[in-house]
Amino acid sequence: MCINKILKKVLISIFILFMISNCYAEEFFLSLKKNKVNVRYGPSFDSPVKFIYKKINLPIKQIDTKENWRRIIDLKNNSGWIHQSQLKKNNSIIPTEDKILFKRPLVFSKPLAKIKKGRVLVLLDCENNWCKVKSDKFKGWIKTDNIWGKTK
Repeated sequence: MCINKILKKVLISIFILFMISNCYAEEFFLSLKKNKVNVRYGPSFDSPVKFIYKKINLPIKQIDTKENWRRIIDLKNNSGWIHQSQLKKNNSIIPTEDKILFKRPLVFSKPLAKIKKGRVLVLLDCENNWCKVKSDKFKGWIKTDNIWGKTK
């Protein structure tokens, strides 16, 4: 009888620890802090460079952590490890299809530009199903369907 209670408490403790560890490994989006970021095969400066990103603000998804390293995946399913000093809170999105940039968050608003799929857009604000974004030359609103990255 006493062994059953102890076993039950141990199993509950293991379950709680498992749930807590899964919360910390939760996937979420980040952005690249610099114009040149090394992606490595493993979570160490001794690990060889797998490839190099050359696009500031590129949104990437964190899928794992190990100390100060983040395992990431990008829109094209490339993955690897990046040191946390090269990452920042998500501030960008990439449309996965061509979009129209509007002056206001309404489809009947004045269209400002056509945004090609794959373009990195910096997030300024989001409300309902719209986000205010900034591109090199334009600032306006796009609908949030068919995008890579998380809206605020």
